[in-house]
Order: sequence, then structure tokens, then C-alpha cells
Amino acid sequence: MNINFLAQGLLIGFSIAAPVGPIGILCIRRSLTQGKTVGLVTGLGAASADAVYGAIAGFGLTAISNLLIDQQILLRILGGLFLCYLGLKTFFDKPAREAANVNHVAGAYASTFFLTLTNPMTIFSFVAIFAGLGLAGANSYLGASILVLGVFLGSALWWLLLVGSIGLFRDKFGDRALRWVNRISGVIILSFGMIAIVTLLY
Repeated sequence: MNINFLAQGLLIGFSIAAPVGPIGILCIRRSLTQGKTVGLVTGLGAASADAVYGAIAGFGLTAISNLLIDQQILLRILGGLFLCYLGLKTFFDKPAREAANVNHVAGAYASTFFLTLTNPMTIFSFVAIFAGLGLAGANSYLGASILVLGVFLGSALWWLLLVGSIGLFRDKFGDRALRWVNRISGVIILSFGMIAIVTLLY
């Protein structure tokens, strides 16, 4: 039974992480311009947030999930504004060829952790999937813990595969190409942020 929970968690984590959105664009851009370490840590920030939401759904913490759902407008505003900030920062950033320092790596992790937590669709996805599969509560604390571990590992696996694939092409990008990566990524991320905020008006 515990192996089943782990396998289901892996599939859930991988499938929720895989669709390319602002986090995916950010991860790709950082992998290209700042190296695989920063790219992977960026993905692990999102995987950690996925695990948090997996825990909320897996342990049946309905009070917390309801609170997050009730505050979805505020979360979308915060997430949208932060995306706009990241988009502008990314657009004007210069390509970094040197190894990232500890503070830089920590910032890469924290930014995607925050962005994923402020995305209301993440909690909706987890609640819907866990309820649909009858996994809410996971029958026991041990089962729920294994399920959450599976979610984290599944999400982390996706980011590892993505960063590894992008890393194969990084050396082929010159500084000019990397500047364009920053500009294009910045515009896309800024667009995601503006859409998140503007759609609240309609």
C-alpha cells in the first residue's frame, strides 16, 4: 500500500509540475543564463511548494485549503505583482557566467517557492486530484507522508529532467543570445503577471 502511495505521489507531482508556465520559463531562463545549479534550485523551490500543498490535501487539512481558496484573490494579486517584478528584473538582467553564490541560490529557491504558493490553481489542482482519487487523508499519517514525499520527488524529477535537457545547450549560447533569452523570458513572465492581475478585473 505504501508503495502505491509513493507511486501515486510521483505521478501527481510530475504531472502538476510538467505544464510550462511562468515557473517553467523562469527555470529555463535561469538554467541557460546562470547555470544548472540555479536552474535546479529554482525547480526545487516549486517542488517544495507542491509538497506543501500535497500535505494540505493529503492530510485532509480542509481548514487550511478553504482559507487559501477564500484568499485566492489576494494570492493572485501578490503572485501577479511578484511576476511583474521578476519579469522586469529578468528583462534587464545581464547574463551571468560565473558560479552563483549562496545568497543567489537561496533567492532562486525562495522566489519560485513563493510564486508557487501564491498560485491558487495549485491548491485547486491538488484538492481536485486527491479528492478524485480518494487520497485525501490517505488513510493514515504514514500513508499521507509517503504520498507527500512522492509528490515532492515527482515534481523534483520533472525539474531535474528539464534542467538537464537545457544544460546540454547552454554552452552553445553566446552572451548576445543569452541577453535575448533574458529579454524574451522577461516579457513572457511579465505577461503572466499582468494577465493574473488584469483577469481579476473581469
